[in-house]
Amino acid sequence: MKHYNELKHAFDHFLDDPSQPSPHASDVAHLLKKVRKKDKEEFHAYLTRIPNDILGDILLELPEKIKDEAIAFLPSEELADAVDNLDSDDAADLINDIDDVDEDKSEAVFAQLDEENQEDIDKLRGYSEDQAGAWMQTELFEATLDETIQHSIDRLKELKRQDELTNIHQVFIVNEHQRLIATVSLEDLILYDFTQTYRNVVTNKEFRYVEATDNIEDVASIFEQYDLSVLPVLDYQGRLVGRITSDDIYDVIEERATDQIYNLAGVNDDVEQEEDFFGVFKNRAIWLSINLATAILASIVIGMFDATLAAFVPLAILMPIVASMGGNAGTQTLTVMVRQMALGDIDLEHSKEVLKKEVLIALLNGLLFAVIMGIIAYLWFDISKLGIVIALAMIINLFIAGFFGAAIPLVLKRLNIDPAIGSTVILTTATDVFGFLSFLGLASMILM
Repeated sequence: MKHYNELKHAFDHFLDDPSQPSPHASDVAHLLKKVRKKDKEEFHAYLTRIPNDILGDILLELPEKIKDEAIAFLPSEELADAVDNLDSDDAADLINDIDDVDEDKSEAVFAQLDEENQEDIDKLRGYSEDQAGAWMQTELFEATLDETIQHSIDRLKELKRQDELTNIHQVFIVNEHQRLIATVSLEDLILYDFTQTYRNVVTNKEFRYVEATDNIEDVASIFEQYDLSVLPVLDYQGRLVGRITSDDIYDVIEERATDQIYNLAGVNDDVEQEEDFFGVFKNRAIWLSINLATAILASIVIGMFDATLAAFVPLAILMPIVASMGGNAGTQTLTVMVRQMALGDIDLEHSKEVLKKEVLIALLNGLLFAVIMGIIAYLWFDISKLGIVIALAMIINLFIAGFFGAAIPLVLKRLNIDPAIGSTVILTTATDVFGFLSFLGLASMILM
């Protein structure tokens, strides 16, 4: 990311002389975010000077709260021009953003779009957010089997000159019913005889595709598995209706990863992005309240063995070690499980094998560190039975950590709940409660 002053100078220079190269939309969005924090009026002044042909891209790069403010400030005429200059998928996204801020303004903006753009946006908005159709672009480059390669290339050049198509990777070959027959990458296209028709040169008609109703998470997995740059999107009759490009899938993958990280930490992505102080405070306080309740439960377990602790002070010194090892081991298992489930590497059909594997790993770690910690405890306090107590407690708690770390996300998934949500709270409760219960319970039986 460029330095603020350098970027501001470059953008000011572009606004004064639009013939100069425009900074990237993400850089401008970063600049506007900084400007908004320093001076609201300067932020509004910038918005009025941004050319409409790049305004839409910049708006989509802004954080939600700042984007909403910009949408509320800008007149519907400028927003309509901004939408007109976007690809269909981005245009639909911006219309949805405007609709979230002001439904009347959204209708006014939509009414000013040409009929073709309205149809494209309506088509995309007809799909739910988790379907591939909501993420596709309707702009694509297609050719028929009887068209010569030279003719199609000439058409592509003209469409590029008119800025009708961007980010083109493939030619989609369709029949008279708009059904997809084959795909040809541009790097393969240049190897063909341009005087030939596609019917004569296209021999391999196998291709990957997705249907418009497919879940976008499954589509993202296909992109990741096969390292793709674009996928055609078909309707239920096999007709070509759009394409999904890798830049949109990056957004899906980033959003998925962000959700997992935030959910594991007990915070809400949407709330955090809003940057509302009291909203963030409230959301975090709710999860901290749950953590407090589980901490009290662990303390109650400790209180049940107050006499044992009073008689053997070393127990109080060693007790946090058992809970800490269990918590860390459980977090390792939980993190791996949640991530691999999100990537599709683990499914419910093979859950027993995964559970056995994680429990076995936890037990082996428990045995290893039981020996290590047992020897340390004996050498530290010169009490052989104390070494036995913490060794057995270490084995038990790491077994609990491995079992719950693997079982919690599997159970949540079976209940159709995001495996990341609430997992850490349940895991911490299990490792703390069973860790203290096993350690102090064993101490009461062996040392008293």
